Amino acid sequence: MQWLLIVGCCVALLTLSYASPLQKLLGISDSAKQNESERADIWALLVAGSNTWSNYRHQADVCHAYQVLRAHGVPDDHIVVMMADDIAHNNENPTPGVIINKPGGHNVYTNVPKDYTGEQVTVTNFLNILQGKKEAMAGIGSGKVIGSGPSSYVFVNLVDHGAPGIFAFPEDFLQAKQLNEAIQAMHREQKYHQMVLYVEACESGSLFHGLLPPNINVYATTAANPKEDSYACYYDKELETYLGDVYSVKWMENVDKVGTRETLRKQYEKVKQETSTSHVMHYGNLFMGWRDKLSDFMGSRLVSTVDLHNENRKAPCEGGVASGDVPIAILANKITSETNATVKALLEQQLLDELQLRANLRSTVRKIAANVVTEAEKLTEMLETKSLPRDFDCIGDSIRLFSQKCFNVNKVEYALRQVYVLVNLCEADGVDLHMIEDAITSVC
Repeated sequence: MQWLLIVGCCVALLTLSYASPLQKLLGISDSAKQNESERADIWALLVAGSNTWSNYRHQADVCHAYQVLRAHGVPDDHIVVMMADDIAHNNENPTPGVIINKPGGHNVYTNVPKDYTGEQVTVTNFLNILQGKKEAMAGIGSGKVIGSGPSSYVFVNLVDHGAPGIFAFPEDFLQAKQLNEAIQAMHREQKYHQMVLYVEACESGSLFHGLLPPNINVYATTAANPKEDSYACYYDKELETYLGDVYSVKWMENVDKVGTRETLRKQYEKVKQETSTSHVMHYGNLFMGWRDKLSDFMGSRLVSTVDLHNENRKAPCEGGVASGDVPIAILANKITSETNATVKALLEQQLLDELQLRANLRSTVRKIAANVVTEAEKLTEMLETKSLPRDFDCIGDSIRLFSQKCFNVNKVEYALRQVYVLVNLCEADGVDLHMIEDAITSVC
């Protein structure tokens, strides 16, 4: 028996001294077993990439996320917020200085830092902030960056419109390649111990599918798979806009109800089950989901959840409207509730104009595809399927030219719903960028 004890001690020492190949593959290190008190170095980057009143819900989601982090103990100097900040004091807001994330909800705008607003919400600034490039942000906004290091836990929340392989910003778009390259650069430079990303956008799964490695200690969840819309919910008749997005509302109301003691995986499973409008996905180091708690990335302070729990039971975020159809749904709701005949007629004309714009947009995209692909069967494939984005140079250049010549994808949200055709063309055999550019220039 004594020799068994000796062997056991030796095995224990070896286990402590050397990580197994499986541990290395999964990105698991002994430092991942740190106790709760050592997991205090949390950094968070919260981004609402849209603007205008019709996109109210995106800033509401991000403001709510800020309140979640602050309530659970993440300090302000470790939270960076990027948002247009054109909602709280918008002319259409009947309660200036108030943003809510559900009907009758609390003001989630309270004390939210204005780190980067308006024209400062850009792709370049986002990438510099995420990677902790303080010199690059000198003189811009608050100048705050994610000052993380080898022992840091980083949480990133992105909320806006999307399309295959892209996440929109007010005047540009972030490509999946850029995001994943930035994450991998941070891994090489030891700028985090573990990182979690929550992304609310249409086709958000395409930002990580087949791109995010499983062995760099990064775990990401998305509102939708690579080929479908995400959904808005909580239409407010007084504000005449949607207050939240289904996936975002589900994960934050889950924290409001039970706190941050659950594992990432447990929350993922709950949100996935409750989000019936799209397929919530997860990517990267999936083992982190089983092992790590929300508190590692959102703070561990205990918060009373009784009032929030009772409030959440009153108005569940069910059903929803596809993000691309939100402008139409808002107009339809306004028409239904309007009693003034003159105003109603104006609203009905706005709806007809929106529908005509969409018809013109679809026709334009079809003509572009037909200029590139002449075979009927191949053309149908370009128009009716969605390819996974991989040729990011072609995709980026094509979308930018389309935005310049045809429809601005940052101003006409429905245009983002059609750029999948450009992605299909870029991924098609026998098609190159010059052919697509020639078609866009010819049609538009």
